[in-house]
Amino acid sequence: NKYVNRYLLHGQTIEIIWTILPAIILLFIAFPSLRLLYLLDEINEPSITLKAIGHQWYWSYEYSDFANIEFDSYMIPTNELSIDSFRLLDVDNRVVLPMNSQIRILVTAADVIHSWTIPALGVKVDGTPGRLNQTNFLINRPG
Repeated sequence: NKYVNRYLLHGQTIEIIWTILPAIILLFIAFPSLRLLYLLDEINEPSITLKAIGHQWYWSYEYSDFANIEFDSYMIPTNELSIDSFRLLDVDNRVVLPMNSQIRILVTAADVIHSWTIPALGVKVDGTPGRLNQTNFLINRPG
């Protein structure tokens, strides 16, 4: 038949091997990873829940477990900083969280996408308008 190339069918075995073998390897990587992903997303029973709402230039916080406490946290302007303060990091009202207990944080935003983070603990949650993101963490050292 003049429409069939006889040299095209000679590497069929190797093509099957290099197609199926990577697929099997990916399955062996994917199934344990999915299991771990679901385990990491499981929220343990938190002892305290903090809700953080990102606004333009400030955060609003709500502790709603024991008493209904709400406050705003603004950055301290550069001209009002003391010598031992960190520029663009220090705020007027700090969040106080307990050590050695599970903490759940709910993060959302009112206007644009914000990022709530504690780099020393490896916690970062993006706040998106209209969406409520949550994560949990455990503080094991003061600071």
